[in-house]
Amino acid sequence: MRGLTIIASALVLAACSGGRGGREEAPDVVIDESWPDLPDSAVFGEPMAVDVDSHGHIFILHRAGHDDTDGEGSEMISEPTVFMLAANGKLLGKWGADTFVDPHGLSVDGDDKVWITDTARQQVFRFSHEGTEELVLGERGVAGDDQSHFAGPADIAFSQGRVLVADGLSNNRIVVLDGDGNFLDQWVGLTRPRGIAADGERVYVADSGSSAVLVFSPAGEREDEIGADRSGRPYAVKPIGSSYVLVMEGRDGQDRPGAIGRIYRPDGELERVFDAGVDHRTANSIGQDVAVGRDGSVYLVDSGTGRVVKFELAVAGVEDED
Repeated sequence: MRGLTIIASALVLAACSGGRGGREEAPDVVIDESWPDLPDSAVFGEPMAVDVDSHGHIFILHRAGHDDTDGEGSEMISEPTVFMLAANGKLLGKWGADTFVDPHGLSVDGDDKVWITDTARQQVFRFSHEGTEELVLGERGVAGDDQSHFAGPADIAFSQGRVLVADGLSNNRIVVLDGDGNFLDQWVGLTRPRGIAADGERVYVADSGSSAVLVFSPAGEREDEIGADRSGRPYAVKPIGSSYVLVMEGRDGQDRPGAIGRIYRPDGELERVFDAGVDHRTANSIGQDVAVGRDGSVYLVDSGTGRVVKFELAVAGVEDED
């Protein structure tokens, strides 16, 4: 094993401590302290989003040259804003210079196309795997709530051939598009949806205004909610296989040392809580986004400290099947 891995402190709730009738335990969090392995010339500004493609490459979106104290700028970022890393943390490529003002969300679809949102440009972009611009949706710098505009597009997910945009920092809706960006539908009645993810059967929306993860069918029918009895504001959500749902909460002025991660069962039962603060010496940790690779590795971008970390989720008492 390269480098040092440590077990991050995790709170096992009373619901997990007793007998569970043979159910597997929720994962512990193992942080790879040797990751990423970047050259000195590759420095993160304010990391905002992360996703993993079908090859296991990790795409990281960051506001190059910015940190979380800069606020929203109005000028195009002149440095590359997208880093592509190998699973071992080595830099494979970078692109996205002179393209974005306030990049916010990044997601990779099933064809390894890279979709990115910009909350200042009020636009959604699709790029090739290598960074060639293929599609631009919305009108640059013009916010709106109709079928051709966005207002604070925050994140993107994909479900049954459709593109789901969390148009949530101002519009409080999910915009449903086809693969070519044509408007199909919208889901309304949300309160600042910041993150969105799908697993084929359900769509998970991190609705920070309601302090819950809202669960929808692929057709947009509200089915459930997760974490509504908790006080944190969810920033990102990702299903981990079919057994767990990982939710990252931001600080949002609460009395806590950093971002908080919660692992739920799909039925909403809370299994595990862990402190996801990347740097425990600062109170600025913000778990802005999270991605899960096919090998189970979890990647967290911390916009508050300007770092990206790799988690391993180890399940105590459960042996590998292979």
